[in-house]
Amino acid sequence: MLVIPSMDLRGGRCVRLRQGDFATESDYAVEPAALLARYRAFGALWVHIVDLDGAKDGRAENAPIITDLARHASVRLQVGGGIRSATLIEALLSAGVARVVVGTAAVERPDEVAAWLDEFGPERLCLAFDVRLGPNGEPEVRTQGWTRNSTLILAKAISAFPRDILRHVLCTDIERDGTLRGPNFALYRECVARFPEFRWQASGGIRDASDLVVLKSIGVAAAVTGTALLQERISPEELRPFLPDASSPVSTYA
Repeated sequence: MLVIPSMDLRGGRCVRLRQGDFATESDYAVEPAALLARYRAFGALWVHIVDLDGAKDGRAENAPIITDLARHASVRLQVGGGIRSATLIEALLSAGVARVVVGTAAVERPDEVAAWLDEFGPERLCLAFDVRLGPNGEPEVRTQGWTRNSTLILAKAISAFPRDILRHVLCTDIERDGTLRGPNFALYRECVARFPEFRWQASGGIRDASDLVVLKSIGVAAAVTGTALLQERISPEELRPFLPDASSPVSTYA
C-alpha cells in the first residue's frame, strides 16, 4: 500500500475542511509549492491535490497553481475538484498532471465518463466517490463538493462502469474526513471484497501510522491523508514503509 499525501486548495491557499463543510475551513500557513516540497522530502512520489473552488463552484481559480506544481517532474500529481469535461482533463494532462480525478460527473453522467476512461485510459483517470452512511448503513454518494446527495448507493454508482475500463477508485467517508477519528475500516473492507479488481484509494479520518497498517491489511492500494501529515501526527520514519519506491526517481505506482 502506498501513502499519497493530499493538498486541498481554496483561493490559492492550503486548507482543510472538516466533514466536507466549507464553514469549518482551517487555513495552514504554508505555500502550495513548499508543501509539495515537504511531501517530496518525505519520499512521496504521488501527491493528491483537490481544487475545492472547482469542486464546489466549478471555478478553475486554482488552475495556475496546479499547472505550476505539475512542472515538478519528480512528483506525480493526482488532481481533482470540478473536473466535468474532457477539455479540462486534456488540459490538465497536457500541463503535466499524471492522473485526473473525476467525481460529480462520474455519478451524474456515467456514460460520458465511461467514454473519457476509454479515451484517456484507465491509468490516467481515477473515479472518486464521496459517501455518507445512510439510515440503513449503506454508503450514499454525495456530489458537488459534498453538498448534494445523489440518492445513489456506492455499489450502484460503481456498477455503472464496465469493469474492464475502470482501474483506480477513490472513496472518502465524509463523516470521517478531517476529523482524525480513524478511517471507516468496515467501508473499505466491503469495497475491496465487493470489487477486488479495482485499486482502491482510502481517504478520510487517518490519524496515525497504526491506521495505515490496518488499511494495508485490508488490501487498499493507497491511503490518501492530509490533516494527519499537516499536524505532523505521522513522522517521516513511520511513512517510510508505505513509500516503497521513495529511493527511485519515478514511482512505479499504477
